[in-house]
Amino acid sequence: MATPPPDPPHSDSLTSKAESAPTLQRNRRDSANEKSRRGTEESPLVKWVLISVAMGFSIIFLFVPLVNVFAQALAKGFAYYWNSLGHPDSWAAIRLTLLVAVISVPLNVVFGLAAAWAIAKFEFRGKSLLITLIDLPFSVSPVVAGLMFVVLFGLQGFFGGWLRDHDIKIIFAVPGIVLATTFVTFPFVARELIPVMQSTGSEQEQAALTLGASGWQTFWHVTLPSVKWGLVYGIILCNARAMGEFGAVSVVSGHITGLTDTMPLRIEKLYNEYNAPAAFALASLLALLALLTLALKTFLEWKQKRQHDRAQNH
Repeated sequence: MATPPPDPPHSDSLTSKAESAPTLQRNRRDSANEKSRRGTEESPLVKWVLISVAMGFSIIFLFVPLVNVFAQALAKGFAYYWNSLGHPDSWAAIRLTLLVAVISVPLNVVFGLAAAWAIAKFEFRGKSLLITLIDLPFSVSPVVAGLMFVVLFGLQGFFGGWLRDHDIKIIFAVPGIVLATTFVTFPFVARELIPVMQSTGSEQEQAALTLGASGWQTFWHVTLPSVKWGLVYGIILCNARAMGEFGAVSVVSGHITGLTDTMPLRIEKLYNEYNAPAAFALASLLALLALLTLALKTFLEWKQKRQHDRAQNH
C-alpha cells in the first residue's frame, strides 16, 4: 500500500506566516497612521486658539468692512442708493467695466489654454522663460504696467507718432484699458490650467490620435473636458480681477468722466468729491459681484467633490 508523500517541512508555519502577512501589514499601516495623527494633533486649547485667531482676522479684516460697505451705501435710504447707481456717469462706468471684462477674459482664456497646453504637453526651448513671463504680472506693480503702456502707446511714446498719423487712440481710451486689464489678469487662467494638464498627462490624447482623431477633435473631446474645472476656476478669478483692477487702469484711462472711468475709478472720484454714499453704493455693487464670484466658485468646488466621491463609490 502506497503511503502519501510527507508534508513539506514547516508547511503549517509557512501557511500561518502567509495568512498573517496581510494582518501584519495592516497593523503596521494602522500604527503608522496613528503615529501620524498623534504628530499632527494638538491639544484642545491650541486648536481653539488657532481657530479663534483665524476667525478674528476674518471678522476684523473681511466681514466688518464688508458690512460697513453696505451700511454706508444704504445710509441715505434705498431710493438714494438706487439713484446713485442709475446716475449716467456711474452707469457709464458700470458698462465700461463689463465691456472690458467681456473682452479681456476671453483673450486670457485663449492665451491660458495655449500656454498651459504647450507647457504641460511639450518640451521646447524657452519653456522656463514662458513660465516666468506668465508670473510676471504677479511681481510687477500694476502702476508700472500702466506706465509701460503709456511709454509704448502714448503720444510721446515709442509707437505714438505712427498711431497719431493713423488716427488710432489707445492711451486714454478703451483699447488702453483693455490692454492694461489683460496684462494684469493673464496669469490666472494659465496658472489654474497648468497643474491640471500636467496631472492628467498625455495618454488620453495619444490614444485619441492613435484611433484616428484629428488635433481639434482631440482638443474638444478629450483635453478640454479633462480640464474644465480648472478652466472655470481660472475664468472666475480672471473676471473678478478684471472688474476690480485699479492701478494699471488708472494710469492709462485719463479719468475722463463718462468715457474712461471704470467702476473702481468712479468710486475714487465720488469719494474725493465727498459723495461717500454714492461711492459706497457703487462699491457695494463691486462687493456683491465679488460675493457672487465666491459663491459660484464654492458651488463648483462642491459639485466637483461630489462628482469625485460618486466616481470613487462606483
